[in-house]
Amino acid sequence: MATNSVVVVMVFTAIFSSISLGSAKVYTVGDSDGWALSVDYTTWASDKTFYIGDSLVFKYDSSHTVDLVSSTDYDTCTIGNSIASYNSGTTTIALNTTGTHYYICGIMGHCSGGMKLTVNVSSTLSPASAPTPSSIVTADSPTTIPLGTTLPPPSVAGTSNVPVDSSSSVVSPIIGVILCFVTLMYELNILG
Repeated sequence: MATNSVVVVMVFTAIFSSISLGSAKVYTVGDSDGWALSVDYTTWASDKTFYIGDSLVFKYDSSHTVDLVSSTDYDTCTIGNSIASYNSGTTTIALNTTGTHYYICGIMGHCSGGMKLTVNVSSTLSPASAPTPSSIVTADSPTTIPLGTTLPPPSVAGTSNVPVDSSSSVVSPIIGVILCFVTLMYELNILG
């Protein structure tokens, strides 16, 4: 009978995991101005709270790039050491790790001209966001990857850098664990 209850718990967990709790937010960096020299990205980001599962959409012309860099390279506007570099004109980056992420334009003089963005990503979920099971960078392939850097797998073939509705269909693993624990406790009380 205990084996049947484990199966029941697994079925309920699968069902509850498919219920949508909300949508991750998609932020267009710089809003209608996009990724350009004329935007104050510190002010743009100051009233936003970023969570795991949210995405950044960079829209820019061919005279710019989006480079993910270290905090030191961000502070000094050092180009050429990027962790990842994108140049497709529209780049969507899923925020799938907590902490501070640093982005600059990799064109000489653009970072010091203001094209730099710091994003602090929180692990605490907002009511309207939840992580997706495949939170990966859905952007063009990086042009620069230093040795020893581990990046997420490339996006699935046929996808593009155009943002889509990012509705989440995942329930927190904590809820699944709680559900399993409650069911197990119930079973132990019945059998014991």
